[in-house]
Amino acid sequence: MSKIIELIKKIPKAELHLHIEGTLEPDLLFKLAKRNDIRIPFANVNEVKSAYNFSNLESFLNIFYQGSKVLITEQDFFDLAWAYTLKCKEDNVVHAEIFFDPQTHVNRGINFDVVINGIYKALLKANKEFGLTSKIIMCFLRHLDEASAFEILDQALVHKDKIVGVGLDSSEIGHPPRKFERVFNKAIAKGFLTVAHAGEEGPSKYIWEALDLLKVKRIDHGVQCFHDEKLVVKLRNDQIPLTVCPLSNVKLCVFEKLEDHNLKRLLDKGLMVIVNSDDPAYFGGYLNRNMIDCQKALNLSMEDVKKLTVNSFKSSFLNIDKKKKWIDQINNLS
Repeated sequence: MSKIIELIKKIPKAELHLHIEGTLEPDLLFKLAKRNDIRIPFANVNEVKSAYNFSNLESFLNIFYQGSKVLITEQDFFDLAWAYTLKCKEDNVVHAEIFFDPQTHVNRGINFDVVINGIYKALLKANKEFGLTSKIIMCFLRHLDEASAFEILDQALVHKDKIVGVGLDSSEIGHPPRKFERVFNKAIAKGFLTVAHAGEEGPSKYIWEALDLLKVKRIDHGVQCFHDEKLVVKLRNDQIPLTVCPLSNVKLCVFEKLEDHNLKRLLDKGLMVIVNSDDPAYFGGYLNRNMIDCQKALNLSMEDVKKLTVNSFKSSFLNIDKKKKWIDQINNLS
């Protein structure tokens, strides 16, 4: 094993762009379908895996929402989140900021409390057993309307002690950030931090809207910023984090192959980019796999790897002391 691959495996990391429903591995999907007596359109695990070939974001989301139907009880959400925390332990992810999509569940009759409590209890157990720290971010589904987002925000207020921020995900094309400006204003007024998916498939204009109208602290994806030099300058000058998901981008045909990805160019321009796994059960790899594959495809140096991981802590919602602890540890690695 090369020295740089060893570094990637042992270096402490923070993951800031991870959809917990996107960690539903085929074997757990089958287990939960059987436990809850839910019919799914696959006969076995191999059929599920073969369905994970996507032409764009929409084709992925169709499978993603089908899979989510097997999540019914608090135990199901606990099992889902717990399985992800074990991947964190394996990949030396020491801090995770996790997205969840309550509308996906509430709109099919699952109580909001069931969803958040299952996820939260798994994260508490991981913290107690192996020190993983975490934050939970609730995402609004942008293909649904503003009224639905307001309703789910009201339900989230009861769980303000568990949810640190709100985000925006799902089908990007045709659903600009401005559609949710009033919802985000209310969320900010209630004390939530804000992030948003923008510039994955959508234009750089969506990144501007997320910054100017939704007042986001981070842009999730943001790879389309390269089409707007003025935006690149702003992102660099303000050190606005871009939570980039390389394997996801290739799987969803944003880039034809990993060698075409602009991660290294964004990094070289001084942007605050971070590598993340997005929906790893569907896109072929958790955080270490994303970083190792990027290192090989883009010829990332040891310093690039360190920079990406330092960026992950700088961009997190951890307090300053905890950020410094991890950054110092990274800088002392050889």
